[in-house]
Amino acid sequence: MKSILQKILATLARETIRRYKPIIIGITGSVGKTSTREAVFAVLSKKYRVRQAEKNYNNEIGFPLATLGISHHGRNVFAWIFVLIRTLIRMIFRNQPYPEILVLEYGIDRPGDMDYLLSIAKPHIAIVTAIGDIPVHVEFFKDPQELIAEKAKLVRALPGDGTTILSHDDFAVYGMKDKTKARVIAFGTEEHADVKIMNQELRSKKDENGNNVPNGISFKIEHKGNVVPVRLHDTFGTPQVYAAAAAAAAGIALGLNLVEISEALAQFNPPPGRLRLLKGIKSSLILDDTYNAAPESMRLALDTLNALPGERKIAVLGDMLEIGIYSEQAHRAVGDQAAKFVDLLFCIGPRAKFIAEDARMCGMGHEKVLLFDNSESAGQALDPLIREGDLILVKGSQSMRMEKAVEEIMAHPEKAAELLVRQDAHWRNKK
Repeated sequence: MKSILQKILATLARETIRRYKPIIIGITGSVGKTSTREAVFAVLSKKYRVRQAEKNYNNEIGFPLATLGISHHGRNVFAWIFVLIRTLIRMIFRNQPYPEILVLEYGIDRPGDMDYLLSIAKPHIAIVTAIGDIPVHVEFFKDPQELIAEKAKLVRALPGDGTTILSHDDFAVYGMKDKTKARVIAFGTEEHADVKIMNQELRSKKDENGNNVPNGISFKIEHKGNVVPVRLHDTFGTPQVYAAAAAAAAGIALGLNLVEISEALAQFNPPPGRLRLLKGIKSSLILDDTYNAAPESMRLALDTLNALPGERKIAVLGDMLEIGIYSEQAHRAVGDQAAKFVDLLFCIGPRAKFIAEDARMCGMGHEKVLLFDNSESAGQALDPLIREGDLILVKGSQSMRMEKAVEEIMAHPEKAAELLVRQDAHWRNKK
């Protein structure tokens, strides 16, 4: 059933693209793909009719679903038959306007995955976010270089009149500039970046008790001597700034000016689970980064926890998956980083024991480092330990379900469906 459905969806997606000829923006990388997709959508929607994936649709079935603009119907055969017939009729009679631009994530797990996605939709603009020294999804590749080469196929696939948008601050990513004849726009903090990030700083506001609490990030973007300020609300961390800069580069590539881009980014609201600040119990704050985890994104999340104000810094960290032979090394590095400033460390999962071991080796007392089998039990144990003014980072790989820990300690659990990741029926019923 799945293989048949996959072939049907891929065929429909190819034919839809052939008929409507949208501009396709493809995004790959190991950190920040979804936030970048959301930011690009926010910027380009100011001028164009744009579609992005309804959810994190970036695999062999989800990718054509995003192209076709239809939802996943699980194992419901009749629903699939109905929606496929409706899609075919819509494609034949063109009874609905099709987007001018598709913003798609090209997510890969194994060698050859990028070739399959490119067989469905080749991009006109390719964006490569950060990859890092130990990328996520490296498990089924012989080494990080093989994974990087697979992601670089997105850049190689660009036409000569296309545009590739690369992270200037990631050596492996910026090196992809030599693999294309397309125009290159580099974004980052480095001096020679085409879209340069400057003067990044945290913003704060007074809460109802008169205390200063974090409120977002402000920074400036410079391009060809022109500079505009940008403000992101209720989100934190370098990954969100990079996502905004990549979106600015996409806007520039498609004819928007910096003022239009800045105005659009002011409306950008990163999706749940991407360094979003939530109210916790007992007047604490939760830095919710529960969408997923990779070594680079974990490092950046801990940097954010360290930079933000808080009476105590608490880290609730789950396993990082799909990094294969690098697992122990990567988890120990997290423990080493956390031990330098974290007051209380909760580690969840069999791999996170290496986080705990290294944190203890680096001087954290045993009473400050606790191990748990699952995120729910960690959240329940943390609840009575929270004090007013605590700042709590929660992060781990998707299958660790770290949002369950957040739900245990958030001030308004009744708003979980609105504020947290993986709140649809499929995920809520999944063990």
